[in-house]
Amino acid sequence: MLEVRNLTKSYNRIPAVDGVSFCIRPGEILGYLGPNGAGKSTTVKVLMGLIDPTTGEIQFNGRDVRGDWPGFLKHVGYVPEEPHLYPQLSGREYLQLVGRLRGIPRATLEPRMDEMFRLFGLWEDRHSRLSSYSKGMRQKVLISSALLGNPDVLVLDEPFSGLDVNAAIMLRTLIRSLADEGKMILYSSHVLEVVEKVCSSVVILRKGKAVAQDRIERLRDLLSQSSLEGVFTQLTEQEDPAKRVQGILAAMKN
Repeated sequence: MLEVRNLTKSYNRIPAVDGVSFCIRPGEILGYLGPNGAGKSTTVKVLMGLIDPTTGEIQFNGRDVRGDWPGFLKHVGYVPEEPHLYPQLSGREYLQLVGRLRGIPRATLEPRMDEMFRLFGLWEDRHSRLSSYSKGMRQKVLISSALLGNPDVLVLDEPFSGLDVNAAIMLRTLIRSLADEGKMILYSSHVLEVVEKVCSSVVILRKGKAVAQDRIERLRDLLSQSSLEGVFTQLTEQEDPAKRVQGILAAMKN
């Protein structure tokens, strides 16, 4: 189980994440939602050891990960929101680099990489430089790299970015299948329709604080909303989109 307890990250005493707690059990897909600036990316960066928390605990299988970040990260696959790749490397060279850094034996790594390229439709481009890849192709490489080590935990930050419809459908099926195999998945996204299809439970952030954490069906019932979008809009106190659209249309004509 992955458990986050009272996580806070402050900058100049202003909290970007303020006392957030949640847990993900094997087989669960937890949606992590919030408007821009709510603290989603900060949380993900803390989980991945990219920034230090101000206070709080992160426990994996009952142990505080801060005692052994490298050991914890061996169990984690990460798809970041921004594809920071090495453009001079080929797709295959990039996956080789990731696999070797993760300590995957070559006899395991080589066939696993080849299967990833075939199944993600990148076989013909595996020796091409990443600088020549489209956004969707780079996203497939990031997803492949996250899966190489067969991780117990997956942290997905806008994983559908740049994918075409067919690839997105396959990824949704893959995420559900990974959960069925007992993976723990944190899924951070702005695309509420996909979250509603993929996730069973969600955490909704507003200004760094968790304003809801429950199963999607229960939140819809409690707030008398027909969709996750309605729940999100109500809890994050978003302005009525129709009202804002009318304002934009009026501004265009002034």
